[in-house]
Amino acid sequence: MGTLSKVIYIDSAGREYAVDATVGDTVMATAVKNGVPGIVAECGGNCSCATCHVWVSDEFAPVVGPPNDMEEDLLDMGVSERRGTSRLSCQIRITAALDGLRVEIPPEQP
Repeated sequence: MGTLSKVIYIDSAGREYAVDATVGDTVMATAVKNGVPGIVAECGGNCSCATCHVWVSDEFAPVVGPPNDMEEDLLDMGVSERRGTSRLSCQIRITAALDGLRVEIPPEQP
């Protein structure tokens, strides 16, 4: 088993789902594997839909970094409420530096 980092998913009702994520996996894959509701992930992590949209907590936004151009386009077109910390969770790879990462799941995905 690889190194683990904790990721906390917060749904639209404020429920928290704290899961152990394997370093190297994505935030999206970790959610799907652990049955976290709200991460639809229609395209399976290929950055071709926006159904794994999350809002990264402010304290982790600088560590996670900004979206790339392709992700930026999908976020612009596909999400109901774009925020400054909006990211597609399939594009966030778990690292040791992201231990304790908190992401909010929007009430609806596109």
